[in-house]
Amino acid sequence: EPAEAQALRTLDGYRRLPGGYATLERAYKDLEQDEVLKELEDTGLRGRGGAGFAMGKKASFLPRGDMPKYLCCNADESEPGTFKDRELMQRNPHQLIEGIAIAALAAGAGHAFIFIRGEYDEQADILDAAVAEAYEAGYLGTNILGCHRDLELVVHRGAGAYICGEETALLDALEGKRGNPRLKPPFPAVQGLYGGPTLINNVETLSNVPRIVAHGAEWFKGFGTEQSPGTKVVSVSGGVRRPGNYEVELGIPTRELV
Repeated sequence: EPAEAQALRTLDGYRRLPGGYATLERAYKDLEQDEVLKELEDTGLRGRGGAGFAMGKKASFLPRGDMPKYLCCNADESEPGTFKDRELMQRNPHQLIEGIAIAALAAGAGHAFIFIRGEYDEQADILDAAVAEAYEAGYLGTNILGCHRDLELVVHRGAGAYICGEETALLDALEGKRGNPRLKPPFPAVQGLYGGPTLINNVETLSNVPRIVAHGAEWFKGFGTEQSPGTKVVSVSGGVRRPGNYEVELGIPTRELV
């Protein structure tokens, strides 16, 4: 791997990029929960895990109040032929951590988990190292940046069950049970992890958050279509000449992509 790719994994490498952790600092120091939430709602960012539900809307469903709230990052990318979250975590773990910290602020969550599939051993190690750096720098933990806000982030490795990519089975697995889908309602936003309000989003969705809060909703809506703004990382594999991950604007036909 080139040296710059390895450098980006580190806190210093990420901070050398324009905006590396600057958005988190602005969000925690200068913005209120509602302002961050409104920015996410206004962008129309849809879940990048496949279902395409609006992230801001989902975050707004979490009730207000002093009860413990949770944010879960679904990194259980076990669908055959998908490998874009793997690359996002491997190459730019701090972007995901920054996105989680900002999304947790919007949701009012004090505890966050990255549920990563157990087979992603190398990626989980990279995340563990990045999370440790973020704690040391004061971007995670208690009294973040002296702003009287706390966020605990844990990387949790799954045990290889395909079903745990489904959000409610993921919650059961996080609680130490066998991963079985739960009946809905209640939806996780009302009653999720440990019975508390829970926001669940995919790796790619959360990785978009720092850029959105940095540049604003109108900038983000300049990409993609009206119904599906933004870009999407698409995994191309199989009988193609150039397999790999490609970031494209939403709205491009599959035929053109291939």
